[in-house]
Amino acid sequence: MKRIIVDFKKLTPEILSLLVEKYPDGYDDDNVIRFKNAKNETVDAVEVRTEDTIYLVKVSSRLETSMANFDEDDYDDNDYNEPISEMPDKKKFDEEE
Repeated sequence: MKRIIVDFKKLTPEILSLLVEKYPDGYDDDNVIRFKNAKNETVDAVEVRTEDTIYLVKVSSRLETSMANFDEDDYDDNDYNEPISEMPDKKKFDEEE
């Protein structure tokens, strides 16, 4: 099984969707995993799994905000594997014209 550390900048809607599904009310301290990375830096992350991969998503205030505001309908199927940080801001339906 692959293990991948994911920073907010590389977070995709697919991974965000898995996080929201696993932690619908957000995560708390009991869900956070603390470990040392290859540079011997302490990293706090939450874990989410697929059939073949364990994702360790670094904890940040931006992650919490993204999870709280996540709506699957805001993304096209083509966007689902693109990092969120590289996508243009999505227009809210009630803000259109």
